[in-house]
Order: sequence, then structure tokens, then C-alpha cells
Amino acid sequence: MNNLSNHNPEFFGSEVSSSNLLWQYVKSMSPETVAQLSKPTSPEVLQAIEHTIISMLGGLPSENFNVLITTNRDNLGRLLASAMMNGYFLRNAEQRMELEKSLQFVEADASDSH
Repeated sequence: MNNLSNHNPEFFGSEVSSSNLLWQYVKSMSPETVAQLSKPTSPEVLQAIEHTIISMLGGLPSENFNVLITTNRDNLGRLLASAMMNGYFLRNAEQRMELEKSLQFVEADASDSH
């Protein structure tokens, strides 16, 4: 049993239920798989994720301001879910870009050999 399945589903909002197939799938993943899926593989994706989170929290530079953000549990859960979804979206976009580059190289090699 992984760490995600030990959390109370109420943390993620009342919409999560035992009939939610995506939630069941995430709960079935090993911690190693979740960790691998959670890591950005490029500095560009990491920078985009950081930029997204900073824009959600507000853009005041912490070196010039004593920034303190307070929220309740529900809003924090929504913020984390949003950040995770943005991260997954960016990772998928990165994988698609890598795939398209690979296909372009294959097509270029195929046209060179004819």
C-alpha cells in the first residue's frame, strides 16, 4: 500500500469518491512510480512549474518583502492539485515535443536514404 492511499480523501475535496477510477488508479501506484512521474526531467519544465506556482501565490519577490501566505486546508488542497495538474500537463507537453523531434529525425533519415 502506498503513501497516497493512507491520506484521507477529504483532503483532496469532496468530489473524490471510491467510484472515481482515476483516484483508484493513482492509489494503486507504487511510491517509486509516483516519485518518477512527479520529477520534471528538464530545467525548462521545472522553471515553468516554479513560475506557475509563483504566479498562483503572488509575484512579490521574497528577498524584498516578508511574504506570509495563509490559507485553509481546502484552498491549500486545491492549490496543490492545480500545481500537480500543471506539472503533469507540462511534462506531457515535454514528452510530446521530444516525440515530435524524434519523428522528425526519423523522417529526415528516411528521406535522405531515398
